[in-house]
Amino acid sequence: MPKGYWIGHVTVSDPTAYEAYRAANAVAFAKYGARFLVRGGAQELVEGALRPRAVVIEFPSIEAARACYASPEYQAARALRLPVSLADLCIVEGWQG
Repeated sequence: MPKGYWIGHVTVSDPTAYEAYRAANAVAFAKYGARFLVRGGAQELVEGALRPRAVVIEFPSIEAARACYASPEYQAARALRLPVSLADLCIVEGWQG
């Protein structure tokens, strides 16, 4: 079964308020087995356009990635994120080679 990934690009307008989102999302991420691979590190844009913050989160399966996003725990965290950031987020199925 392929892993699932969230790939996000985020612009944070209020870093202090965004911390409440980060604290709240930990509940959903723990429940669904999420693991951060990238979390806002330095990035070098070489083509196109991106937001300033990149995030890649690995889940044990694509089903877990989808379930996490739809969960009440994540949706409660998301409600904290929406007023203080803009995000482009997709859920991607991992490649099994």
